[in-house]
Amino acid sequence: MKSSILKFSTVAVACALGACSTVTVTTDYDHSASFAKYKTYALAPATKGLTLSPTSEAALSSTLHSELAARGLSEAASGKADLAVVPQAFAHEKTSVQQYTDWGYGHHGTWPYRYGTYGVWAGAPRTYVDVNQYTQGTLILDFVDRHTNKLVFRGTAQAVVGDSESNAAKIREAVAKIVAGLPAEAPH
Repeated sequence: MKSSILKFSTVAVACALGACSTVTVTTDYDHSASFAKYKTYALAPATKGLTLSPTSEAALSSTLHSELAARGLSEAASGKADLAVVPQAFAHEKTSVQQYTDWGYGHHGTWPYRYGTYGVWAGAPRTYVDVNQYTQGTLILDFVDRHTNKLVFRGTAQAVVGDSESNAAKIREAVAKIVAGLPAEAPH
């Protein structure tokens, strides 16, 4: 029975770490902006943060082009675009702490209990702590109205940083999810 608990704990840790590898996206926009008027965009240089690797930079650029084209937006020269898309990337070291308790289930086929002044039986609980350190990456895409210089849409994506190929895949997923949140027309 103890091996079943160990297997369950191992699966739980794997699931918890697997959940960290997904891309989480949030978006917000200016509800007074008329998104139907935006027809063109220009990719602006990042204002701060990390410099992306060439593979990640290519994934960001190509996915933005294809996703925005699918939304009916075409790329224009910087001075002539309706929207400036400003990317920012950051990385932060994080620590994940998971605590597991092994109550000694299965010892003589009984459950641990407390009875009177006798206390807990010999199979007293043992607590295990798993500490994992990882790097969390954040990608922010700001969409700025070039005529008013006002931020009209922001998408933020977070995921665990990995190798070059997995980072590029996560950037593609993040950009697709962010652009999907871009309103076609905001209500007035």
